[in-house]
Amino acid sequence: MSRKPKKLAETPAPMELQDPRGDVIADVLGASLLRHALYRSLEAHAPWGLRIPQQPRASFYLVARGSARLEVEGERVHMLSPGEVAFVPHGTPHVIRDAEGSAVTTACDGPLTSCLVPRRIGGHGAATTVVAGFFEIRNGREPPILQKMPSLVVLSSTDTVSGPWISATLQLVLAESAAPRPATSVVLQRLADVLFVLALRSVGASGQCKAPGIPALTDPRIYEALNLMHAQLKEPWTVVSLAKRVNMSRSGFAARFTELVGEPPLQYLARWRVTRAAELLRDGDEKIEAVANLVGYESLPAFSRAFKRWQGESPATFRRALEQQGLRRQSQRPTPRRSAQRPEPSRATTKAPTT
Repeated sequence: MSRKPKKLAETPAPMELQDPRGDVIADVLGASLLRHALYRSLEAHAPWGLRIPQQPRASFYLVARGSARLEVEGERVHMLSPGEVAFVPHGTPHVIRDAEGSAVTTACDGPLTSCLVPRRIGGHGAATTVVAGFFEIRNGREPPILQKMPSLVVLSSTDTVSGPWISATLQLVLAESAAPRPATSVVLQRLADVLFVLALRSVGASGQCKAPGIPALTDPRIYEALNLMHAQLKEPWTVVSLAKRVNMSRSGFAARFTELVGEPPLQYLARWRVTRAAELLRDGDEKIEAVANLVGYESLPAFSRAFKRWQGESPATFRRALEQQGLRRQSQRPTPRRSAQRPEPSRATTKAPTT
């Protein structure tokens, strides 16, 4: 006697997706950093030197072999050695060279290249291999989280806060740089992201940044409030509702948030809604009314007023200008169905410095 087949139709078990921009740091960096790029590695022989002018980007340097003298305007000179990575978060003018007095050449972005062999510069002396790159800031406007960072941040494997993570990441960067393999450029791009986040964590935990912004990341309740606002942007947040969610009194929460972040909660929320809206207008295909709803505005006039206040122009003018400049990317993805959904930040191709 034949057996009856088992019932085939079953209810699928949902597997929740990890939001790639699921917290305030990831969200801010995803919306505010236009792209990042790595230069072709440099093999510099003494004497050598490069001058980098003021630019709207966060530059970084990692010495794989030898040493380099990093001179950032307004900061003490730092001798960069293997096991360290230096960030210049605000695009401050700076010089990197082998030694004091070595002649420098102004550097600029060169053409795209797929070559993974280090480019040779300088004379015939001691060799230094440098891995360098940058994170470009959207519209030249730094996100609040970066504005108060020091002009120079140096990460070391001996760091008391993130030493083990820094050491492991640097080892991977050095290994990929020394022996390029398939997709080495992709690996190095992702490791650069990791180093940037480690720099933010290190600055916050070390206490070297006292100005509002970074310190908010080290206060559990204020950090939780920031995460709530970023993850649930459509929510009609009030100071009372936010304070209740993080178990603080209204007055205590408002005062602490303003002290650590640098502006009141609802002002920060309004500014971020416009920042997020600008990203959607640039990268998405949604109509302006839909974008307004996605960032928490039920009224299009209210959204337009807020957008013009923080962005300096109306949403329609902003999108039209991007289209005229060829800067708007058409998205083929469906419209997000919930406020926490965010597109993943784009990745840049590799560039090489021209001297």
